[in-house]
Amino acid sequence: MSPRQWLPLIGITICVFIFNMSEFMPIGLLTDIAADFSVSESTAGMIISIYAWAVAILSLPIMLLLRKMEYRRMLLMCVGLFAFFQILSGISNSYWMLVISRLGVAVAHSIFWSIASPLAVRVVTPELQKLAISMVAAGTSIAMIAGLPLGRIIGLALGWRMSFVTIAVVSILALMLLVAVFPKVENPGTFTLGRLPGLFRIKVLVGIYVVVAVFVTGYYTGYSYIEPFMMQIAGLSESMTTIALTVFGLAGIIGSAAFTKCYDRSRFGFIILALGGMCACLFLLRASAAMVVTVMAVCALWGFFATMFNVSFQNEAIRASPSDATAIAMSMFSGIYNVGIAMGSLIGGAVTETASVGLIGYIGGVFTLIAVVFTVSYLIRHMKENDERRKARLEGM
Repeated sequence: MSPRQWLPLIGITICVFIFNMSEFMPIGLLTDIAADFSVSESTAGMIISIYAWAVAILSLPIMLLLRKMEYRRMLLMCVGLFAFFQILSGISNSYWMLVISRLGVAVAHSIFWSIASPLAVRVVTPELQKLAISMVAAGTSIAMIAGLPLGRIIGLALGWRMSFVTIAVVSILALMLLVAVFPKVENPGTFTLGRLPGLFRIKVLVGIYVVVAVFVTGYYTGYSYIEPFMMQIAGLSESMTTIALTVFGLAGIIGSAAFTKCYDRSRFGFIILALGGMCACLFLLRASAAMVVTVMAVCALWGFFATMFNVSFQNEAIRASPSDATAIAMSMFSGIYNVGIAMGSLIGGAVTETASVGLIGYIGGVFTLIAVVFTVSYLIRHMKENDERRKARLEGM
């Protein structure tokens, strides 16, 4: 891969890291944020839900509004907005000021995650597209390894506000890199609002959206409250909780590598393993809390399967989308993913408040089990039919 391909891809990967770090970081700082603003942990956790709902609602309208904008300009604009609102988060002196700043970050997020994966595959040659998607996933995993724990460490040492300020500084540096190395990427701008209903007639794409909505709800029912679970149920110290989150992210990098090496050999088996593995991790979460070694093992497997799910479903969404509608299709993917995050955070908060944080794995597991059944009975069948039609078209040429 030439520097003309590597450098833009590295720039996108750095942005993936900081956007994910920003999204995940409040999960590791809920206790401190709640104490600072004198609110409950579930109220503090609402910033995760509000952020996710904003992304869910704004992703498609914003991308329709910007559908003719050249992609390089769009990328630079959203990273600039992201940096500004991170600074605002860092100087927030009230809960509602933090909420407003997070809404601003959500606007940037709505743009970025609609174009990140499509741009990653556009700046490399076709044979390197799987690697490009894996690097996007690696940015997410590194955010979990270094980003989320680092944000937590900074928050514990200097206060949670400095965690957001640190992200702002890194995002400004990333913006400078993108200005220097990212090429102009033409946007065909041929997608119109009238074609939007046509995307919902693509059975595979609709199936992907259904699985993402249900599965991510289950995923985040558990993950949104993993910090209090580790400390209250598993009895881990703050430092051990940070290590557990690091293990989660480190396993994600292995999941990303597995995608690059194994996905094309057995797409459907890979997808089923990702979904089924996550489902098993959630159901085993409460039992694993009995010993440090078992809870660490479940965290490792959880991170591994979570990344497998993310990269495989992003890849399938791009594969199922018309070429000039990829950004629009991915904006819906991002929006629906964030509906799942919001619903999972709300459900996890309700379980924590009304019952026990120890039950989050069981409740989340039910949702992921539904997603597994739907994938096996509906989605994979239509994916196979699409593959057969594509093969027949190629043979007929």
